[in-house]
Amino acid sequence: MSYVFRTLALLVLLSALFLGIGFFFGGFLGLTIGLAIAITINFITYWFSDKIVLKIYGAKPLKDKKINDIVRKLAEKANIPMPKTYLVDMDVPNAFATGRNEKNAAVAVTTGLVDRLTDDEIEGVLAHELSHIRHNDILVSSIAATMASAITWVAYIFLFTGDDEGGNIIGLLLAFIIAPIAASIIQLAITRNREYFADQGGAELTNPMYLAHALDKISKAGKVKESRGSNATAHMFIVNPFSAKSLSSLFSTHPPVELRIQRLKEMAKNKK
Repeated sequence: MSYVFRTLALLVLLSALFLGIGFFFGGFLGLTIGLAIAITINFITYWFSDKIVLKIYGAKPLKDKKINDIVRKLAEKANIPMPKTYLVDMDVPNAFATGRNEKNAAVAVTTGLVDRLTDDEIEGVLAHELSHIRHNDILVSSIAATMASAITWVAYIFLFTGDDEGGNIIGLLLAFIIAPIAASIIQLAITRNREYFADQGGAELTNPMYLAHALDKISKAGKVKESRGSNATAHMFIVNPFSAKSLSSLFSTHPPVELRIQRLKEMAKNKK
């Protein structure tokens, strides 16, 4: 299964990165410390990446009966366990799925999505997210997000703990070099095709036009007001929630919204 290979590849890559950094700065002792850090982060990343992502956005359990009923209906249709549902306090409409597997999955929606989208459009978005769960995308996405955050964290450690000007210069260089590396890792792990597959999978669970209308609204809302959060998690959302001017746009994991909408319209015609 490709998702297993991608998961292992990400964890191995994360380990190699920390070992390399440790050896570069501390020789054998640094290598040993890097190994310890890599083992710890790999363990945390695999078992708790979903909780980390939810924590980043301050997600709270969703108590909206209407939306939970929609999720339950779609989960039954997709033949997967009903995922836990969460609410993120964010004005811009968006959503993402996370977790290790179908039995430990979670779907988060923003307050903007709940307030601004119709019930049908919300159903289209949720069908897309449940499709990610059914396709086993969520573990790789969660690990990639945690990895990117960890790599950036290393850069900032060097940036802010330098005891002299030289140390801070090294940290500054790492911050500018490692951030693109983190984005590249996400790009390698998360391909644009996964969004097309999730769109298609969602279209099989409900009316494709529900998602098409939702994507149009979400995309337009994102252009008016940028979301808060970490670029390391941008790939997890149904539409990139951050500014097109940000670094993440250079390594976009999302295909153009206009093309996705066009494909969904074609699916709707073929479904009639």
